[in-house]
Amino acid sequence: MRISAVRTADRFLPERLSRQLNPWLLRLDQMLDGSTEHAVAQRVSLIAFLVRIISAAIALVSQVIFARWMGQFEYGIFVLVWVTVVILGNLSCLGFQTTVIRFVPEYLERQQLDHLRGILFTSKAFALGLTTCIALIGAGGVYFFREAIESYYVVPFLIGFICLPMIALGDTLDGTARSRSWVLVALTPTYIIRPVLTLVVMSIAHAAGFAPTATAAVTSAIIATYTTTLFQLLVVNHRFQAVVVPGTKTIRFGEWFAVSLPIFLVEGFFFLLTNADVLMVGRYMEPDKVATYFATVKLLALVHFVYFSVKAGAAQRYSELMHTHDHAQLSQFARDTARWTFWPSLMMAIVLLLLGKPLLYLFGAQFTDGYPLLFVLVVGVVARASVGPAESLLNMAGKQKICAMVYAVTLIVNICLSIVLIPVYGLAGAACATAFSMVFEAVTLALTVYNRLNITMFVFAGRTNARPVKEEI
Repeated sequence: MRISAVRTADRFLPERLSRQLNPWLLRLDQMLDGSTEHAVAQRVSLIAFLVRIISAAIALVSQVIFARWMGQFEYGIFVLVWVTVVILGNLSCLGFQTTVIRFVPEYLERQQLDHLRGILFTSKAFALGLTTCIALIGAGGVYFFREAIESYYVVPFLIGFICLPMIALGDTLDGTARSRSWVLVALTPTYIIRPVLTLVVMSIAHAAGFAPTATAAVTSAIIATYTTTLFQLLVVNHRFQAVVVPGTKTIRFGEWFAVSLPIFLVEGFFFLLTNADVLMVGRYMEPDKVATYFATVKLLALVHFVYFSVKAGAAQRYSELMHTHDHAQLSQFARDTARWTFWPSLMMAIVLLLLGKPLLYLFGAQFTDGYPLLFVLVVGVVARASVGPAESLLNMAGKQKICAMVYAVTLIVNICLSIVLIPVYGLAGAACATAFSMVFEAVTLALTVYNRLNITMFVFAGRTNARPVKEEI
């Protein structure tokens, strides 16, 4: 039985102090108990936030060890290959990992269990089937054009494509678990278990005398990914057996794909936008520069995970509030999520700027060249945090098309700036292009949410007047 914070304060604190703390302690009790849907979203976001903290620490330690073992050049090769593989694996789901979050609560509420079984089966089968084809095509393309690719990239890329199906399946299982607010089942495999296993496998290989090359690191990541994803599949399937018993499946692929495609464009452009800077640096600069830039960006994950944590807890709640047609409550919850995102991000950004140089030194003395880039990149990260997970709100409100357009334009801005700035200013040019793109993204998303949903989704926004949501054209 959980101890109530309110009752504990009443018992042990002076009466006046207890009365002053009571509203805050009551909210804490509600969040921990999950007594309201708002509290559930807060609890999910808090758990996701804690998972991301642990994940960031694990990632930092493992990447430091990898960089120390492999050196800048080999580490840079590994970084570019693995980032590319993760991007392709994520995009190969074509948005089904988020479509699941939208439809599972609806089917459960309406008791349409045959539809529920259908979408659970289709999402996994689609992810595995499509990514297997993409992996074969990608590997064939690398082999066929191997003469036009730097020789040190060929073998790591050929091996890396083996991992595509499991990355896509893992993303789909993440969305499936988040649709039921099983945040630990959703996030722990990808953000904790997989990086730990990758480090363990690489450590075993290193102890066994294998050379610490990019190929060895990619192979370690593949072994860890397959192990983690198959374990997550068993857990998610077992948990859903308590939700829906086996039975007939209704496959409405056309309807689901029609929803998934715009979501795919939104999340695809967003994912490309998040990683485009690393890819563009890899296009114009040597692997050692890629390694330095990636290590710097990796530190920004300490700030980024606030946004992703709030997004993990908010998406399902956005969907539920859209179905209840309670615009006032939806508006208030959207503004709450912007606050949940901004203030922790701002504090983390300040801490990162203070500790950034010694943290980069952990990777190696050469990596401290990336420290000045943090001051530029942090501006963009904080700007993005000021509007919270606005794209999730647009997706759950059925505004995928306009959201996709926002990210498409932002990605074009980022790529164009990178093409112009990186050849002239190097890593500083990449940082400026990325920071400007983030600010542009935040402003555009905030204006889009206001125009389409009449919600001022900004950290310093006040209350808005409720009026009907504009229909998508």
